[in-house]
Amino acid sequence: MLDDVTHAEAQSGKRAQAARRTRALALPRLALFTAGVLGAFVVAGFLWFADQVSAAKQPLDPHGDGIVVLTGGAQRINGAIALLEEGRATRLLITGVNPATTEDQIARAISVRHDIFDCCVDIDREALDTIENARQTKNWALPRGFDSLIVVTSAYHMPRTLAELRRELPDSTLIPFPVVHEDLELNHWYRDREAMRVMVREYAKFALARLRLSLEASEPTRQLMRMASLRRDL
Repeated sequence: MLDDVTHAEAQSGKRAQAARRTRALALPRLALFTAGVLGAFVVAGFLWFADQVSAAKQPLDPHGDGIVVLTGGAQRINGAIALLEEGRATRLLITGVNPATTEDQIARAISVRHDIFDCCVDIDREALDTIENARQTKNWALPRGFDSLIVVTSAYHMPRTLAELRRELPDSTLIPFPVVHEDLELNHWYRDREAMRVMVREYAKFALARLRLSLEASEPTRQLMRMASLRRDL
C-alpha cells in the first residue's frame, strides 16, 4: 500500500513538473506570437502609409473658403500663395511661423509681393507642432465661417495633418494639396536612404497621433478628461 502511495505521489510530481514545463514553454511562444502579430501590423501600416504618400497627387481644380499652410519649407508657402493668387480661396493662414520672422522676411524668402499679405494673408506665430497647427486653424476658420479648407503641407506630413485637423474641425471639408519636395524620391522611397528615413520617422509620428486620437475618442478617456476639467474649475 505504501509503495502504491509513493508511486502515485511520484507520478503526480512528474505531471506537475510537466505542466510547469509546458507553461514555461507556452509563455515564450505566446510572446513570440504576439510580437510577430504586432510586427506584421506595424509593417502593414507602414506600407499603407508609404503607398498613400507616394501616390499623393495635387487636385486639378481645388476650391475652398480658405487655405491653410503649415510651415516647414518655402515650397509649402509658395504653393499656398500660388493657390491664393489663382483665386482658389479668399484668404490664407500660414500657421507655425517663428515669432521672430516678419511678413517682409517671408515675402522676400518666397519672392512674392508684400501687398498680398495686407489683403489676404494671416500669420499664426503661436503653434509649435501639428497639434497646435490644427487648433490655430480651427480658431482662424470658425469665426470666419469657413466650411472648406485647402490644406497645404508636405506629402509625407499630410496624413498626420489631416488626422489632427479632422479632430478640431469634424464638420469641415478638407482638401489636401500635398507638396512634394524635389530632393526626396518619395515615389521610390525604398531606393533613397533619406526618403526612407523621412517616411519611417513620419509614420511613427502618424501612428502615435492616431493612437492618441483613438484614446481621446474613447468614452472612459472623455470621462477622465471631464473630471480633470471639473477639478481645475474647482
